[in-house]
Amino acid sequence: MFKPNYYLLISAVFIFFVIITSNVYFQLAWAWFALSFFSVSLAYLLNKPTIFRKRSNGTVPVYIRWVFMPFLWSTQLYNSWARSNDTVPALQKIDEGLYLARRLFPSDIHDIKNANISAVLDVTAEFSSLNWVSFQTDIDYLNIPILDHSVPSDTQIQRALNWIHTHRKTGRSVVIHCALGRGRSVFMMAAYLLSQHPTSSPDEIMKKVRAARQTARLNKRQFKRLKRAFNNTLLVVHNSAWLIANPVSGSHQWEKEKDIILSYLSAYFNVTVRTTTPQLNGTALAKEAVKTSPDMIIACGGDGTVTEVAAALVDSDIKLGIIPFGTANALNHVLCGTMSKVASLETICLNLIDGYEQRIDTATCNGELMLLLAGVGFEQQMIEKADRSKKDSSGQLAYLQGLWEAIGQNEVHEFTVQLDDGASFTIKTPSLTIANAAPVTTLLAQGKGVPDIMDGKLDLTWLDPERMQILNLAELALLGMGDRNQDESENNQDENNHADSPSHIDSKGNHDLESDGNNGIFHRSAQRVTVDISQVGHYVIDGETREADTIEVIVKPKSLSVIVPESVR
Repeated sequence: MFKPNYYLLISAVFIFFVIITSNVYFQLAWAWFALSFFSVSLAYLLNKPTIFRKRSNGTVPVYIRWVFMPFLWSTQLYNSWARSNDTVPALQKIDEGLYLARRLFPSDIHDIKNANISAVLDVTAEFSSLNWVSFQTDIDYLNIPILDHSVPSDTQIQRALNWIHTHRKTGRSVVIHCALGRGRSVFMMAAYLLSQHPTSSPDEIMKKVRAARQTARLNKRQFKRLKRAFNNTLLVVHNSAWLIANPVSGSHQWEKEKDIILSYLSAYFNVTVRTTTPQLNGTALAKEAVKTSPDMIIACGGDGTVTEVAAALVDSDIKLGIIPFGTANALNHVLCGTMSKVASLETICLNLIDGYEQRIDTATCNGELMLLLAGVGFEQQMIEKADRSKKDSSGQLAYLQGLWEAIGQNEVHEFTVQLDDGASFTIKTPSLTIANAAPVTTLLAQGKGVPDIMDGKLDLTWLDPERMQILNLAELALLGMGDRNQDESENNQDENNHADSPSHIDSKGNHDLESDGNNGIFHRSAQRVTVDISQVGHYVIDGETREADTIEVIVKPKSLSVIVPESVR
């Protein structure tokens, strides 16, 4: 049985040659061979097929080819010998519209055309693919890099199943190939056949494959992985998706980018596209979509569009995907991390295709869905001042300008607050936010650092009206970059210490247990927050203004499924 240690042993042999050889040119050659096989051994030990840097079009960068040239030479020599002694044809039909093959060469183009194959799934990590465009052949190509003798990840399996099924539904024939058409490609073929014949067993499917291609075989690890995926119901096609787009978000970005988006998604999903109108918002369209039970509904727009779509998905198993086209895109920032601000459209679409699912908290504010936060004072004034015309002309700078104007006014309000079933208390502040989630850039919600969207709690933050607000914002920025877990541990200990202490209001009108040593920053967490805001009469929720004398926010833990990048799970 193959083991990665074999490559380590080979690299050790070449290192030995380096040591015993006196000629510098031979030393360089042996060192090159040692580096090549050592790098390959690391790829296997770490299970990182991406070490070969194979691109989506099947090409491998020149510098990578040079590093791995000794390994590739030896592998190609072995594969050439194996092909010359192979008892089966290079390309064989396994089922209607489904073919298995070894690595494809220009000499195979004739057979590809004769079989009317129009889609190629390449599961090798180490070899460059044919440039299908140069052969003027209408071939849809996908590479899912898997190391030889290894097994694919859950994400790779799901991506392959969706891609194959999308082509088969339209009558297109698909060929799956690896180096010799014996292991990796056989795994993917068996996985797809099991997805289409769930009453069959892995053993029965393998017999079917081997009846058509006698050299097809899976090693023990691969067959065990196939059986586990089958038993855990992972071999199911999930390729039904609705895309709901706001055509005016991001200065009409949908019209500019829709062809690119659909070119990525349509290869994996049966996509139904709908656009919002003044009469038909994202919630109405999402409710229409839910009736068809899609695997995913993608909201394409700003935070308002995302919230509208999510309102129809709370407490369901349908996954929410996000293509951020708005000005702030705060929820996408929370879910996908800081780099989401500069992520390419290709990266965003591939994250949706990979389909990593996470359950997050939602909340209701006066019965309305709240994904991010509700606010009065600075937050509400900032949103009101950053109108559509300012956002179109200045982007996110419009929010900064609005915040700066609000801070200059520094209007102080008095609010009566109740947390869960506790006693009410009064605070005086120019800014109050109640956050379910907020990115680090939303400073006014950072009373204990970045709010956790999966902790089952709301974060209440308000500011000391007598302190310079610039200092408060600087303090909030530092809190946002700090260790929230440590702060929460200290806060919980503090609350336990004061659990039986009577609460009272200090000279500034603030509840005395809230400062936590952060000078002008006050914070509490709860599952339900009720605030009398009659002195103001209006508030903002997820970037939208509302009117009310009281706001009641209630958290709903783990109530929404969203798609996030693998790196942030």
